[in-house]
Amino acid sequence: MTSNRMLRRALAAMALALAVSGCIQLPFGRPTPIASRDIDLAGNCQRTEEDGFREDAQLNVDDNTVRQLSWKLWVGKRGSCSFDLADFRQVRKSPHIELRANDGSGCKLMVWQDPRRVTLAHANCQQRCTPGIYEQAWPVMFDPGTGACAATR
Repeated sequence: MTSNRMLRRALAAMALALAVSGCIQLPFGRPTPIASRDIDLAGNCQRTEEDGFREDAQLNVDDNTVRQLSWKLWVGKRGSCSFDLADFRQVRKSPHIELRANDGSGCKLMVWQDPRRVTLAHANCQQRCTPGIYEQAWPVMFDPGTGACAATR
């Protein structure tokens, strides 16, 4: 193959790559946040997974104000984490709900809603869990329509 022919093929391949890349939206910057939604929920989620993970959570929210929160989760037989509203104060109502621990530990709970679920999650709350299980302590998700456990599949 002549060098002129190879050069033309290389240029054609580059032109095709540029044309295709113009059609693909590349992820630059930060992802867009979940839209702020008003949360009204009478949630009660109790379930046990096949792997032994278990959760028992009650969450009542009225106009983005948490009225009741009791959440315990178990990571198989290795241990558990426990959260109760009496140990927290609400510090934020939007774009997500945030509660901080009264003891100054930095533990916080967050509640937000997307179209399919209301999520209750924790951050920096290792002291509320049996040592060694915190990394496996997942959030609990509620169905926004029924208040029951949200489908995870």
